[in-house]
Amino acid sequence: MTASFDAIIIGTGQSGPPLAARLAAVARRVAIIERKRFGGTCVNTGCIPTKTLVASAYAAHLARRATDYGVIIDGPIRVDMKRVKARKDEVSSKSRQGVESWLKGLANCSVFEGHARFESPRAVRVNGEVLEADNIFINVGARALVPPIPGLDKVDCLTNSTMMEVDFLPEHLIIVGGSYVGLEFGQMYRRFGADVTIIEMGPRIIGREDEDVSQEIAEILRREGVKIELGAECITAARRGGAIAVKLNCPGGVREVIGSHLLLAVGRVPNTDDLGLERAGVNTDARGYIVVDDQLRTSVPGIWAIGDCNGRGAFTHTSYNDYEIVADNLLNGGQRSLHDRLTAYGLFIDPPLGRAGMTEAEVKAAGRKALVGKRPMTRVGRAVEKGEAQGFMKIAVDADSKQILGAAILGVGGDEAIHCILDVMYAKAPYTVLQRSVNIHPTVAELIPTLLGELRQA
Repeated sequence: MTASFDAIIIGTGQSGPPLAARLAAVARRVAIIERKRFGGTCVNTGCIPTKTLVASAYAAHLARRATDYGVIIDGPIRVDMKRVKARKDEVSSKSRQGVESWLKGLANCSVFEGHARFESPRAVRVNGEVLEADNIFINVGARALVPPIPGLDKVDCLTNSTMMEVDFLPEHLIIVGGSYVGLEFGQMYRRFGADVTIIEMGPRIIGREDEDVSQEIAEILRREGVKIELGAECITAARRGGAIAVKLNCPGGVREVIGSHLLLAVGRVPNTDDLGLERAGVNTDARGYIVVDDQLRTSVPGIWAIGDCNGRGAFTHTSYNDYEIVADNLLNGGQRSLHDRLTAYGLFIDPPLGRAGMTEAEVKAAGRKALVGKRPMTRVGRAVEKGEAQGFMKIAVDADSKQILGAAILGVGGDEAIHCILDVMYAKAPYTVLQRSVNIHPTVAELIPTLLGELRQA
């Protein structure tokens, strides 16, 4: 049986559903396919559930600090992990059900639940039925990478997805991977009450960031009791009775970490290996990501790849922007491009890191003549008043054009305040526009103009 549509969308992550709605609104007949849970990573195993868990962990942490604020809580602070998980499940479920109901209620949109595989450049098979369309959009996302660690097949391990089913407190959680996912889970479970050890192969955690950012985050975590093992060049795993032993071959010698549970947080792989892309002629790179141009077009005319599977962004906001680029270009004759997009993301430990544009190291590597400003959060009134004055804010400006090159705000409210800077960067306005703004007191953002008034030659 064959059914014809104007467009087929494979996957219901952050870019697929809004694209379906946009196309359906202009009377395009749309088929959207989901093989598992509606909403993709963000809704089910990523942003929404993890940040719900982070909120519970923050509440536990703040309760333990209550006396710092003159608040007396009688008795020890306890965390009910079953209730923590139930709260997370409720928040995530509402979002997932919202996406599903929205799609199934759209006029001109047919929802198919099953695994999609290409039959040809214009045909996709799902549940034994062949769907045809001149325009096909691949929105299949990515999953956790399970690295070839010797002995891993002999032990049980968790990923960011399977962590969503945990409703108990691990006695000692070992996390392999000192980047964004690993750090968020590490602080979260330490605050829930577990012992936590983070193992990182590199010489420092989150090596993508500037060294001062990396070091400050490591100190924030260590102050809370998180152990960090760096330079773990060779990692092996083994079962040790009822525990898990992870052996590290590091420059400082061979060490061993014994824990109750093991979480792998070492990266992502695209869900492109079982789509039959070869039948459509769609090219992928060595890691399996679909190769696209700056307007998200694949090697085959009429086929686009949007979201995490194209390797051009790994965030909900970049995936949604992929939809905006494709929709505007297709329906409005636009010429939007990935070149228009600035690097921006957050690390949602507490305090959070908000990032925009280039790091200071990238500025120096590019040979840019730059001015740099840096201010500790101990000199930000809002942070001091809240009793959360860890971290700092830093900004780099092109000395000639006066345009902002990049910024990092590691501190309370940093994930929100960074947008003051990001908006000025998108406007391509000189930093003096922001420097001369009058921001509300008392906020974190009010110190950004002050920071810009303290720039020094890099």
